Amino acid sequence: MLELDNSVFTELTTERLVLRALSPDDVEAVFELRSDPVAMHYVPRPLATSLDDAAAHIALILDTQRANNCVQWAIALKGDPTTMVGIVGFWRMKKEHYRAELGYMLSPRFWGAGLITEAIAAVADHAFNVLGLHSIEAIVDADNPASMRVLEKNDFVREAWFREDFFWNGKFRDSVVYGKLNPK
Repeated sequence: MLELDNSVFTELTTERLVLRALSPDDVEAVFELRSDPVAMHYVPRPLATSLDDAAAHIALILDTQRANNCVQWAIALKGDPTTMVGIVGFWRMKKEHYRAELGYMLSPRFWGAGLITEAIAAVADHAFNVLGLHSIEAIVDADNPASMRVLEKNDFVREAWFREDFFWNGKFRDSVVYGKLNPK
């Protein structure tokens, strides 16, 4: 079974990004992201309505990470590593299967610049070469072609399309599962 040890957090860097530990100091950025109806459009979770909601979200991530059940990074630009512009990482860990679910959000101000593609490439490389994952999955709302393109740019393959498999905001929605195998 896969063993995670988050006692020492690994910061990742790319050409334009710093992927660093999420911190309670990110509460305003998390609130901005999770209270934005545009950013949250394809995320089946309630909008944050207060800084307390954002703080609770950060606390949940940090607690789950301390329990070695997830790995999440705050996305920041290299020129301003203290300002979070998104979150990327592995929330649902299927340790017995060496598989994890990838999730990501980026402030709409930075959409279309290739930043999330860059972040996913870095965390996928880390997942396979450091964490020891065999595969990664990502579950995407079927009405989100931009997210599908980002995954395909990172060599994820569509594995399944589930029709009306989740209910959100009074409507049944389709989801698409993408996967990537460790290339080794």
